[in-house]
Amino acid sequence: MDRTLLITGATGTVSSALIDALEDTPLRLRALLRDEAKAAPLRERGVHTVVGDLGDPRSLPPAFEGVHDLWLLTPNGPQAPENAMNAIWAARRAGVERVVRLSAVGAAHDAPTRSGRLHALSDHETERSGLGWTILRPHWFMQNLLNEADGIAAEGEFRLNMGGGRLGMVDARDIAALAATVLTDGPDPHHGAVYTPTGPRPVSFDEVAAEFARVLAAPVRYVPAADDEIEARLRGFGVPDWMVGMLTEYARAYASGWGDFTTTDVQDVVGRPPRSVADFARDHAHAFTAPRTVTA
Repeated sequence: MDRTLLITGATGTVSSALIDALEDTPLRLRALLRDEAKAAPLRERGVHTVVGDLGDPRSLPPAFEGVHDLWLLTPNGPQAPENAMNAIWAARRAGVERVVRLSAVGAAHDAPTRSGRLHALSDHETERSGLGWTILRPHWFMQNLLNEADGIAAEGEFRLNMGGGRLGMVDARDIAALAATVLTDGPDPHHGAVYTPTGPRPVSFDEVAAEFARVLAAPVRYVPAADDEIEARLRGFGVPDWMVGMLTEYARAYASGWGDFTTTDVQDVVGRPPRSVADFARDHAHAFTAPRTVTA
């Protein structure tokens, strides 16, 4: 296989896992970065880096030259459709053969979140681009639980505004494994496919807490919180208002049961079951464990 893959969003959670998954494959990896300062760790792993910005179409031609496949991941925000449009246009002009695009769970023109509706626009453009295409619409990432690590480690609890909703949450490493399989299978077998990677079964956050308690051998509980509490916390971390509103929309949808489903896509494409919450907790236990305090 003598093909060059351009990876966008290369330093993010899923793209980083994708680079891991493709490490021993014959694909030539090229990463598009907005910041040259982030290039060194990728270059040390044999990834060629090119500086460019999906928000600036004039910066893209050098990154796309000689590329066969595009892994398209756009920043989550109101400019996401413009960024995707710029990437698709650059790909078409450069003769790229295929795009594998990371969309969002439930992306549709009537999705209950602004993110889902914006992703639907880019999905539609991808499908009509004239390129080979595959779209991934993954469920809620288990890696989001890492945002709650401090609370679990220090107080044995975490607070979210998802009520009693059950989610078919997925480990980002399984999203990457599915994407890697698509990319190494060649352009044709997955053309026109839309995959929704999920975990093995829907779980509530009470069940998540119970799994973490078993793995950590310490009490862990989930505390349902109000939207305004979580929004204030996010703003305190510097999260922009647009993103805060979008996350609240997702939380309300999940609390209503919108995320209570799974698929067999990981098993069907990758050939093994997806990781469970217990698997995730074991693999990341160190992040959720508070240093022990020695008392006299």
